[in-house]
Amino acid sequence: MAIRIKNQWFKAERPKTPRENASAMAFIVWRVTQNMVKQMREAKFDIDVGPSYFAFMREALAFLAQVVDRMAYDNLTGEQRAEFTPALIVRLAEILEESEQEWLGEPAPGEQRWRDQFIDQCNELADGYADFGHSPEGPDFAFVRYFGSRLESVLPDKDRHWVKDQVMAYEVPEALEMVKRGFQGIHSSEPRTKRRGAQTGD
Repeated sequence: MAIRIKNQWFKAERPKTPRENASAMAFIVWRVTQNMVKQMREAKFDIDVGPSYFAFMREALAFLAQVVDRMAYDNLTGEQRAEFTPALIVRLAEILEESEQEWLGEPAPGEQRWRDQFIDQCNELADGYADFGHSPEGPDFAFVRYFGSRLESVLPDKDRHWVKDQVMAYEVPEALEMVKRGFQGIHSSEPRTKRRGAQTGD
């Protein structure tokens, strides 16, 4: 089920900086990833809050960050992308760290901060995802399949056989649609039309 996400700026007194857009996009990616986990649970995959939950979140966030970076490559200048993508990763790392500290506490002595672990993971995965294609329609089959294969290692044995099919057929297409709308919305130069009446929800 799609979720409602704010994906446009209300006022346009000045153009938003790539860093500001990256912060807004990070929130969208975070919400989309949470929704993916929720739907996986509803599909009877065991993703309980704890280490396995955050392992799944890290993989999904890194995957979507790679997709967003490809969108940035296609739609932003090189200078804008050079500011946008690192800011996106850092903001995602900050949001993730806040949640991990709440549920897992601090990392074990001698380990990196949660945020630094995620940033390192994103940097490592950038090389893996770089081999796959991306078009205006989205990531290619191998791109998505690689994401599904990485999830196999973070789920219980009973779920590993099915996770690729689940994410490729159901979760990823919906997530990509929401992320694409979010990216287009925050980079749109059209002013957002205010709706009449009180607004509730997200």
